[in-house]
Amino acid sequence: MASTLKLEIVTPEGTAWSEQVEMVTLPGLEGEMGIYPDHVPLMTQVVPGEIIARRHGEDYFLAVGPGFVEITGDHVSILTDMAIKGDELDDAKAEEACKAAEVRLRERLGQEEAAAVVAAVLRSVLHLRGRRHPRH
Repeated sequence: MASTLKLEIVTPEGTAWSEQVEMVTLPGLEGEMGIYPDHVPLMTQVVPGEIIARRHGEDYFLAVGPGFVEITGDHVSILTDMAIKGDELDDAKAEEACKAAEVRLRERLGQEEAAAVVAAVLRSVLHLRGRRHPRH
């Protein structure tokens, strides 16, 4: 059994995260999912929320927008419109990310659906900012 798996998070701007981790917790359609090495292969959607990556016994936090995840026994690949590391969160970036998400969502969704998704992203970002965990 492998002790780590590769977590890659890719946005339109490039690779936001690419590290070997012991575990990943991510927001899926059916709720929070915990992924460990040797996980059964799976492909599903990621919803706006928080990703927790455990590396060297420490938790690292990222806020993500909607997207897709492919999971294999040794790899977790997430493709999303937005990913912000916990230590990079600030009010200006959160506002900028929400505005960018809103523009992209309006192109694909109606105004009400886009507003609901943007509100969910904003809640997730604010929740992440409010945590008292160490930021890395």
